[in-house]
Amino acid sequence: MSRTNNMIRNVSFSFVGQGLGILASFIVRIVFIRILGSTYLGLDGLFSNILTILSLSELGVGTAITYSLYKPLAKKDNSKLKSLMALFKKVYTVIGLIIFGIGFALTPFLDFFINDMPDIKGLEIIYLLFVTNTAVSYFFSYKRNLILADQNRHIETIYRYGFYIAMNFLQIIYLIISRDYFGYLIIQVIMTILSNWALSRKADKMYPFLKEKNIKKLSKKEKSEIIKNTKGLMIQKVGNVVVNSTDNIIISKYVSLASVGLYSNYRLVIYALMMVINQLYTTLTPGIGNFFIDQDESRRIELFKKSNFITFWLAYFCSICLIILFNDFIYMFAGKEYIFGFSVVLIIVFNFYFTVMRKVVISFREAGGLFYKDRYRTLFEAICNLVVSIILGIKYGVFGVFLGTAISYFSLSFWIEVYVLFKDGLKSKVSFYYLDYFKKLLFTLVVGGSLYYLCSLIGGHILIKFIIKCFICVLVPNILFYIFYHKSYEFEYFRELGLGIINKVKRKVVRK
Repeated sequence: MSRTNNMIRNVSFSFVGQGLGILASFIVRIVFIRILGSTYLGLDGLFSNILTILSLSELGVGTAITYSLYKPLAKKDNSKLKSLMALFKKVYTVIGLIIFGIGFALTPFLDFFINDMPDIKGLEIIYLLFVTNTAVSYFFSYKRNLILADQNRHIETIYRYGFYIAMNFLQIIYLIISRDYFGYLIIQVIMTILSNWALSRKADKMYPFLKEKNIKKLSKKEKSEIIKNTKGLMIQKVGNVVVNSTDNIIISKYVSLASVGLYSNYRLVIYALMMVINQLYTTLTPGIGNFFIDQDESRRIELFKKSNFITFWLAYFCSICLIILFNDFIYMFAGKEYIFGFSVVLIIVFNFYFTVMRKVVISFREAGGLFYKDRYRTLFEAICNLVVSIILGIKYGVFGVFLGTAISYFSLSFWIEVYVLFKDGLKSKVSFYYLDYFKKLLFTLVVGGSLYYLCSLIGGHILIKFIIKCFICVLVPNILFYIFYHKSYEFEYFRELGLGIINKVKRKVVRK
């Protein structure tokens, strides 16, 4: 299959799987809120963030080794693949044990992370179940990366979301019957273990050489390259986790656990959208990595422009929908008491837009193996984010915490990571990207602000208003997008690609 066909197949499976996963997540969240309430909701969000920080133990070694798989996969070098996977297995086993050990050691200090400690029995056991679920996710999971690197994400998607939806179904039934949070978490741990084990068995069938015992040691040069990339990723990993995973902890410490509960509903929507978008880019990254191996600079920059164009459409369309529909959706989904003010929603959506626009840059950087070039950038961003978010959080509450995240990104990462990608990866001038970025941001602000004002004039029942706003959000932004961008080279490319897929499907239907 061509790269394009692989990407289309993998993206299609990812979107379907993610859609079903999102639906299951929202159903579980509704049942969770109705039965357990906002305190448990805040606790769930807080412990999830703490365990994300503990996952720093991975320190980017997974990405570094996955990058090293691209070339032997392209050359069908099974001997090299065996050596890399053997190293992967050892490292991930150690990581899982480290996470469990550090997580267990932090148990006596839980009150440090929570400003208003809730009166919940077995708080430590709940936390340890979160630790266990994160730790066991590393056992067997190293084979998942081989499947992904080989552009077979559709297989990983089937296993991941099959088990995820089954887990949610069991959790819903269990909560309705027992109203017990402990059993809810135990189901999660069991399904995590089963999911990784089943996918590991599938990988053994797809790549029989993984069972072979004659494994050669990697050369000093190969190990040195992996260590070098890991060092670069290690610092970036620390920075990214601090930037993306400390908001709930800061809110819990300096605002309140109840605010964490409120934000968790917004975060669920953002997380659901980001999971869909992440599926797209984690699907594309192996193909881009393969593209970097055998294509010249002009083809790389052409691929980047196409990828950046579709990234902008996603960021533009989703952000406008969020700013207009967010609070109405939370109102219907969770209740009026779970709604933030407009200023908080606005800064959440801004950070979402910046995160999505950043995805294409990160994907190309990872595919090109540029882990070492800007290794200190995320560390400085993390320090800036932590300091500014705490200062602004104390003064302005939840709004200040998220404003700190936006400031830290635009003061450092936006400029540096793009510059490094263009200088060392794409071998092209970066000025056009900056200019194009701010044009697109301005277009989004004008369209989003105008439509928000228009939709604020709509009256009536909340459900009727929501339906009308949905219709406006789907129709108007895309019409305006077409008017402004339909003559661009990138738009024409995706139009032709879409028509080609439709014609291909039609021919298959006619043959049947």
